[in-house]
Amino acid sequence: MKIKNVKIAVNKLLLPIVLLALISSVSSCVEHLDSSKATANSGDDGGEIFKSALDLTGKKIGYCTPSLNAPYYQALLQSIKSTTEKNGMIFYSADGQDDINKQIAAVEDLITRGVDALLLNPKDPDALVGITKVAKAAGIPVFIIDSSINPSADFVTTIQSNNLANGELAGAWLAKKMGNTPMNIALLSGNAGNPVGRTRKQGLLQGITEEQLRTQGKINLNVKTQAYTEWSYAGGLKAMEDILVAHPDINVVITESDVCVLGAIKAIAQAEKTDDILIVAGADGQKEAIKYIMDTDFYGCTAMNSPVQIGKNAVKHAIEYMNGKRDFDKKSYTAPLLITKENAAKYYNPNALF
Repeated sequence: MKIKNVKIAVNKLLLPIVLLALISSVSSCVEHLDSSKATANSGDDGGEIFKSALDLTGKKIGYCTPSLNAPYYQALLQSIKSTTEKNGMIFYSADGQDDINKQIAAVEDLITRGVDALLLNPKDPDALVGITKVAKAAGIPVFIIDSSINPSADFVTTIQSNNLANGELAGAWLAKKMGNTPMNIALLSGNAGNPVGRTRKQGLLQGITEEQLRTQGKINLNVKTQAYTEWSYAGGLKAMEDILVAHPDINVVITESDVCVLGAIKAIAQAEKTDDILIVAGADGQKEAIKYIMDTDFYGCTAMNSPVQIGKNAVKHAIEYMNGKRDFDKKSYTAPLLITKENAAKYYNPNALF
């Protein structure tokens, strides 16, 4: 497969990604964020007002993120903060700082502060089960957002994008694009054991094989290697550098998240292989990825995982709970959506945080 040379576009696009990768994490574990500390972001993340029979004034929403080391996490936090405050409530933020022990301690702090609802984005699906039981004993409902948790945990519902359906859309697009061309695939994952990453990967592989069976009557799936990136730009760069040395015949990269592959693009460009490798992401819709899709031919597609919408939905469910609702489904999803060159401009916002 040959794709037109896009080295100039690569160099132009790499600079803002590098700058984003250098954004430092919030140093404090738990912080009460007021309006003066709001993070600049796009215009569509300014929160949403929901109906409530209960007076929400003074109610406290606590959110614990596993990290703030990626624009996605920052945009999700900002969406929750904006929506919480727009509905007259107080917002408390806790940063797990990429350390499960710190995340557990951060959640304990939120519980001590007496939040009325706890929104939790678990770094690990098992390690936080115990702390959800502590929250329940304190009368605090727990809402799992973006990621997943062991079903034995005490939680109301999980709010996330439809990772399986998004992955299937991206995988099917890839199979159609490649047709009968043999694929030597490198898979870039987030971190080992992550249930969301596993579901996205499952969707990608299902989408590829189902489309091949439908159009060719056979499966030709050759995943040469898998590498973990820890959901980071630096991790993707290092993983791709190693892959290109060990597997120089790679012509397709599939990934569980845009962030896993954005750093990898630098390695691909340095190896002068942007003409030879096609990238497909099973999730996120990060603005840098959408820009690549618009301006190049090597980034084929990504699927929408909107942190803005997930944040709004999470606060909405918390408000519904405060108003007495208890019959929540255990999982709720945002609508699946594939972003390709044909519709990328519609979803690109250069001023967005994510």
